[in-house]
Amino acid sequence: MIARAMRLLMGLAALLLLGCSAPETINVATQTPREGYGRPDLNGIWQALGSAHWDIEAHAARAGPIVAMGALGAISAGLSVVDGGEIPYQTWARARQQENLADWLARDPAVKCFLPGVPRATYMPFPFQIVQGDEHVLITYEFASATRMVYLNRPDFEHPFEAWMGHSRGHWEGETLVIDVTSHVPDTWFDSSGNFHSEVLRVEERFTRVSDNVLRYEATIEDSKVFTQPWTIRLLLYRRLEPNAQLLEFKCVEFAEELMYGHLVKQSGD
Repeated sequence: MIARAMRLLMGLAALLLLGCSAPETINVATQTPREGYGRPDLNGIWQALGSAHWDIEAHAARAGPIVAMGALGAISAGLSVVDGGEIPYQTWARARQQENLADWLARDPAVKCFLPGVPRATYMPFPFQIVQGDEHVLITYEFASATRMVYLNRPDFEHPFEAWMGHSRGHWEGETLVIDVTSHVPDTWFDSSGNFHSEVLRVEERFTRVSDNVLRYEATIEDSKVFTQPWTIRLLLYRRLEPNAQLLEFKCVEFAEELMYGHLVKQSGD
């Protein structure tokens, strides 16, 4: 009986010791790793999951544009990644978005291999890579080999012309990389459901490492010509963990040539 009681007491003592040491272990595990310049380490290859690339608002599953692909060509359902659920469009702009959706295959610039713009490039179904430096952060995307340079040392530099991936200036707010993206062309969309903007678009992105292999991504959208107020999208990005993870080649021009120029080839052959 005494031996049994001693074993019970020893077991309780072990549990107490584990309970005392657990918080310290958790604290160490949740510390954000630093890169060579002392900033949170966001380096790596990342990718979004979900169906925001089809529609950033909530949407039901629907048939895809290629009937011959059957179920494999269908568009999956998805929850909204927009704060509040819906984009605060002006009345005329919501009507335009619905027109775009009805004819999205012909109107979506990404179908034709144009660069997807920001923030859309982040949640397309392709990985992207972040490479940090002291004065710059390079973000390169698999889709169409798109790239952009985030300037950390030029906060007042204005881009002299509009660009498909905009102009990115960044700074750190604690554990978060904040990127101010301006000088957008008005042609990019937010997804394949016709959600659009004008040339005065301004995007503030926020990348925060929440665990070893997860980033929280937020993008606040401002465009007084199209929306009634600023609005924000939020989603998670996941690290690609394969031992040989890398960005592969996806130069999509060759896949869009027939769509865009096939009629010209046919005419010349007549």
